[in-house]
Amino acid sequence: MKTAIVVGGASGIGWASARALAADGYRVVIADRNAEGAAARAAELGDPHTAAGVDVVDEGSVATLFDQVAASGASEATGDGIDVVVSCAGFSNIGLIVDLAVEDFRAVVDVCLTGAFIVAKYAGRRLREGGSLISISSLNARQPAIGMSAYCAAKAGLSMLTQVAALELAPRGIRVNAVAPGFVHTPLTEGAALVPGVVEEYVENTPLGRAGTPEDIAEAVVFLTKSSWLTGEVLDLNGGSHMLRYPDVIGHIMKLAQA
Repeated sequence: MKTAIVVGGASGIGWASARALAADGYRVVIADRNAEGAAARAAELGDPHTAAGVDVVDEGSVATLFDQVAASGASEATGDGIDVVVSCAGFSNIGLIVDLAVEDFRAVVDVCLTGAFIVAKYAGRRLREGGSLISISSLNARQPAIGMSAYCAAKAGLSMLTQVAALELAPRGIRVNAVAPGFVHTPLTEGAALVPGVVEEYVENTPLGRAGTPEDIAEAVVFLTKSSWLTGEVLDLNGGSHMLRYPDVIGHIMKLAQA
């Protein structure tokens, strides 16, 4: 049986990806900083799926995760390697550059970029030949948003990290790609979705006329696991919104505060 690790798999896009990979025949390890949530999700999927706690900003934690999954795969006779890694951990904050605390900027970069690097480092060591590493990037990797400097910068960095990793791991047949979603209804975005006008403005600037769902992104993740001649790609998946403009999230927040 093929093995997949979904980092950040306890909720949102990660959880949808875990379900989709399980349905596609993978033994899924749901890894998340919320270890209890990951365990509950693995229980929903049932055997042979499992859970693990991981903190992507802690290199030792990530190394332990990959070592344990590789060892458990061998001992359970499900194979001696890892076939797919989906890297979903991330969060954002908001604040104008002139007001944003340096530690708040670093916190986002640590998770969204440095954490993605650490996952890529150990995925690159443990993925079997022909394996696949898929990171979840963002529309904000290419489309700037006022008040989101840390997130935009981190996700733009992740796009280039994806291409460098694709070059470095290609000799072993490992494919490295990313999916860059637009606005998707998840726990990460629920705060923004509560601000009047944010989702409406996003949809107005989306040619296909709706926000995304975690399942939309999970379908792309499964597609990338099967695309044997595709690597170094950052797949825009946003209903076409990358062709228009990003909503003024901080402007809507300021209107709400003044109301």
